[in-house]
Amino acid sequence: MRKRIGYILGSMSLGMALVLAGCGAGADSADSSTAVEPVSSAPATSGDANSAENTEPQETVELTISAAASLTDAMKEIETDYELAHPSIELNFNFGASGALQQQIEQGAPADIFVSAATKNMNTLVDENLIAAADQKNLLQNSLVAIIPADSENAVSSEQDLTADSVKTVAIGIPESVPAGTYAKEALTNAKMWDQLENKLVQGKDVRQVLQYVETGNADAGFVYKTDALTSDQVKIAFEVDKNSYTPANYPVGIIEGTKHRTEAEQFYSYLQTPEVLDVFAKYGFSVPE
Repeated sequence: MRKRIGYILGSMSLGMALVLAGCGAGADSADSSTAVEPVSSAPATSGDANSAENTEPQETVELTISAAASLTDAMKEIETDYELAHPSIELNFNFGASGALQQQIEQGAPADIFVSAATKNMNTLVDENLIAAADQKNLLQNSLVAIIPADSENAVSSEQDLTADSVKTVAIGIPESVPAGTYAKEALTNAKMWDQLENKLVQGKDVRQVLQYVETGNADAGFVYKTDALTSDQVKIAFEVDKNSYTPANYPVGIIEGTKHRTEAEQFYSYLQTPEVLDVFAKYGFSVPE
């Protein structure tokens, strides 16, 4: 009887051991099959962040440049070079007579830079606190010439020759608003010729219109800047006006006080004064003021 009981108890112990062993193996198997690999939560490196930032396109800044009409050709070349080197900058030029541009700025027209063909227009804006005195300087100088059509047979070599009967019309810029016209009137007055020629005068809204009058034969002669005369093969220079007979034709440049793009305006203002840009102006006939 005791043997039987011992046998039964031994069998029960063995069975329980086998069950416990099986449960342990199952638990190990379950842990192994459901284990999840740890995921790194480390932040992106600063290099990755900078790379993402660098791929974002820069916002385009539009600069408006109000410039004397006589600067048109030179500024167009400068515009191409500058925008190529500064893809985020777009230059918008407003060309016209310096007096008209001055009035536009006074009336609040948008502008960041002003390049005048006369010191008086710049000085007026400085006096009105629309341009700071420290934010402007003389950039260039030009000279006044008399032109006639390229096929003209008129012999014109001085102001006196403009009184000839064969010269019926003489074009100048409006003296009140066009600096080239102001200089022409000053030179003719000093030569004692203004009164004699006044009845022959036709006035243009800017120096480029005066050039066009002579190119098309609507004027027999005209007063323009040397730089304008050099741009056209439809006119020829009859004579250069004595520089002592008119105020120096200086071209000051200034930053508009109310610009919304101060940094970019200052950069372009400085760029216009660099040797490579002054060489471009020289190619079109301008000189640097002494």
